[in-house]
Amino acid sequence: MPHYDAVIIGAGAAGLFCAAQASQRGLKVLLIDHSPRVAEKIRISGGGRCNFTNRELDVRAPQRHFLGENPAFCRSALSRYTPEDFIALVRRHGIAFHEKHRGQLFCDRSADDIIQMLLSECADGQVERWQPCSVRGVASAAPQGAPQRAPQRGGYEIDTDRGRVEARSLVVATGGLSIPKIGATDFGYRIAQQFGIPLVERRPGLVPLTFDGQAWAPYAGLAGLSLPVAIRSGEGKASARFEEDLLFTHRGLSGPAVLQASSYWRPGTPLQLDLAPGSDLAAQLREAKARSRKLIANELAAYVPARLAEAWVQQDAEWQRPIREASDRALHRLAEALARWQPTPSGTEGYRKAEVTLGGVDTRALAQQSMECRSQPGLYFIGEVVDITGWLGGYNFQWAWASAHACAQALNPRR
Repeated sequence: MPHYDAVIIGAGAAGLFCAAQASQRGLKVLLIDHSPRVAEKIRISGGGRCNFTNRELDVRAPQRHFLGENPAFCRSALSRYTPEDFIALVRRHGIAFHEKHRGQLFCDRSADDIIQMLLSECADGQVERWQPCSVRGVASAAPQGAPQRAPQRGGYEIDTDRGRVEARSLVVATGGLSIPKIGATDFGYRIAQQFGIPLVERRPGLVPLTFDGQAWAPYAGLAGLSLPVAIRSGEGKASARFEEDLLFTHRGLSGPAVLQASSYWRPGTPLQLDLAPGSDLAAQLREAKARSRKLIANELAAYVPARLAEAWVQQDAEWQRPIREASDRALHRLAEALARWQPTPSGTEGYRKAEVTLGGVDTRALAQQSMECRSQPGLYFIGEVVDITGWLGGYNFQWAWASAHACAQALNPRR
């Protein structure tokens, strides 16, 4: 039976990077993926240009940009492999990039540049890659009679379409459930369950939010409209506020603002939206009342898009008149309605449109220095399959690089 120092399942961002890093340390590495194409999530990310990291990541306070039951878990890996470390690798490969917004770095040309960089790094370390190749099963190669959950030596046996292999270490880098059309499965979670590793509830993250048809009727005609907003979602410490662009859709709300907020949103709770951030609408409408003969909608269009202004005033007869005829109370209600809009989503667009999966392998079961299971020597989980999820804007890729690096440095060759 062929033997490897490490078998890595999943040829996405984390799996490719871990394979490259481990192999360049002299380990014999086999990388397996069931998909015929490598790193599809990298390929489609960032509009095809891959937002590969974010310069604003604060490794001293990762909970600012990461979610999970224990977001501080990611501090160790992120502090030992930083955005600047990955940027240095990108520069070494001559990949041109630019900063687009709030520290977000994108390839100038194509996301394929990052994929080819990772493949080149794997080639430098002579990584063996089986693709497409399905894994039929995994078992501890513990001595006869030893409990499967506590192997003392011998590592793991992996049964694949191309035969059985043995490895001292097994790394699960299979990602989450988001975007099943490019191959996402629950395989990593099933491996965790097989070995008794606890899981945190999974749900779609960085995903558009939907609304019931009747509740959404006043806004359905706004589909395609985008505007900058301030948005807050979640409750107590498990909440966050963002200032990003909002996009109205036929079924609800999307755009960076809502994708960010969706990771904190829980069913049955409202969003808190300011549709004219930075404006004192009440004061501005009162001032307009003193000088203008225009309809309220026309004056309101100076502060929000005209389509939004027109749709908003249709909700109240007192707002459908010249502004000089409106009461101060009516104008105040209008300003408050726009500055403190609190719609309650009925759901999300699900994993088919989610960029990430929240939840996953419980970090309490892993060693933060190495990503190794505390109760299962030689078994590692890295990347999205772990209960660490970043904000939109390159944070999830940086977690993939950092967790993969931490794991690769901890892997040992066969003795």
